[in-house]
Amino acid sequence: MKALIALTSIVGFLMVVLPGPLYQYAGVSLGTAFTSLRFGVYVGGAAIILIILQVLLNRKNVNWGSTLVCAILALIAVGMPVSMMSKASAVPPIHDITTDVTNPPEFVAIAPLREGAPNSVAYEGGDVTKQQIEAYPEIKTQLLPQPVNEVYMAAEKAIEALGWERVSDGALPNTLEATDTTTWFGFKDDVVIRLTAKSDDTFVDVRSKSRVGKSDLGKNAERIETFMAELRSQLGYY
Repeated sequence: MKALIALTSIVGFLMVVLPGPLYQYAGVSLGTAFTSLRFGVYVGGAAIILIILQVLLNRKNVNWGSTLVCAILALIAVGMPVSMMSKASAVPPIHDITTDVTNPPEFVAIAPLREGAPNSVAYEGGDVTKQQIEAYPEIKTQLLPQPVNEVYMAAEKAIEALGWERVSDGALPNTLEATDTTTWFGFKDDVVIRLTAKSDDTFVDVRSKSRVGKSDLGKNAERIETFMAELRSQLGYY
C-alpha cells in the first residue's frame, strides 16, 4: 500500500507539473500537455483515496512524514488543474481584451511575430466585445492628467518593470508594443499601448491578446489592470 501511494502521488504530481515545461522546451503538443493535466487529476485523486484508506484501515503502521509528503503531492496534482478549470468557467472563453472595443489599438510591430499563430492580430468584435463588456466592465480607456511624452516615458518604464519584451521596430507613433511570456507554459501574449494627447492630458488604451488558446483564463484582463497600476506607480500615483 505504501509503495502504491508513493507511486500514484508522485506520478500524478509529475503529470500535472511537467506538461508546461515539456510544452515550452521539449516540443510536446498542447493537446498532449492538457491530456496529461486531465489524467493527472485522476491519478492524484486515486492517491488521495489510497491515503484515506491507509489511515482508516492501517492507522498504526502509518508513516506520517512520508504520508504527509504524498498527500501534498496528490493535492497539488488535483488542485492545480481543478483551479484552472474553475477559473475557466468563471470567465468568458475569449483571448483578446482591449480598453477601446470600438477602435482597439492595432498590432503593427508585433504583427510579423504572430505570423502562423492560431490567433490572428485582427480584432473580431461582435460577440467577443459583448462578452468582454459583460465580464470586465472596468476595462476602459484611462485619462491621465499628464502630457503624452511624460506618459510615454512612464509606459516604457512600466514595461521594463513588468519584465515584458519590448518590440519597437515599426510601431506607430505614441504606441508601445511588447510581449509577455507566461512562466509555466511559456505562452506568448502580446500587448499594445496607445497614447492619445488631449491638450495637456493623455488617453491611455491597452490591448492584450494571446497567440494561442480560445480562453485566456482571465489573464489578458488581469495584465491590462497590472499595467495600468504600474503606469500610475511610475507617474507617482500612490
